[in-house]
Amino acid sequence: MADHVPTNLRTLRILEILGNSDQPMTATEINSQLGLPKQTIHRLCATLEAEGYIAHPGNTRKYIPARRLRQMATGLLFASNNHIARHQVLMEVARRTRETVNFVVPVETGMSYIDRVETDWPFRIQLPVGSSVPFHCTASGKTYMASMPPKARAKFVDALQLDRLTAKTHVTAESLLEDLKRIAKRGFAVDDEEFMEGMVAIAVPVREPNGKYLASLAFHGPVQRLSIGQALERKEALFHGAARLSEILLEETEA
Repeated sequence: MADHVPTNLRTLRILEILGNSDQPMTATEINSQLGLPKQTIHRLCATLEAEGYIAHPGNTRKYIPARRLRQMATGLLFASNNHIARHQVLMEVARRTRETVNFVVPVETGMSYIDRVETDWPFRIQLPVGSSVPFHCTASGKTYMASMPPKARAKFVDALQLDRLTAKTHVTAESLLEDLKRIAKRGFAVDDEEFMEGMVAIAVPVREPNGKYLASLAFHGPVQRLSIGQALERKEALFHGAARLSEILLEETEA
């Protein structure tokens, strides 16, 4: 099998295999799809780790994508010409919901706002592009966590610091996991003043063509104008936008 993998593509194949996995993988598990000599796969993984592309979660022998690989993936995604098309989708969702719409991705520090379209209302809640918000008390963060397999989700939550930001914030792993279980079943998440008093939000996942989570598409607004019930009434605009964003991604991969 190794004969079919050119030398200059071996590290890329390692990153591809690891990036497509829902679980951390050992070098041996990665190599089961490559068939490289044992010394070669361990040497390549050690080099990728030293350069910051992959890392060990905790005291394990398994690897996960690290910051440098995630930054590269985000850069490739948003450097494409279809970034304009994606922004147009956000504009359409904002037009239909009349609230601020956000495209949000997970990073090490939380959920990062990559793109957004502001509401035309003069009264708005400012969370500019580049802002990073917590996983445990935001609609986008809960959407991301709910996309994980149950065991991985429980481990992720167990590692979080569940700071209380409002009276409605989940501060125990049990209550958060119960909420995530419901979110995984219904396909969307809400933030009912859990992150910020006076703000509600709703989010849905944007998925790659293979169904893997890519980002969260969300809108938020102040409770003086937007109730949870009203947000739920407009959730179809989010689902439609997320489906269109997935189609755009598919068009990119087929180009």
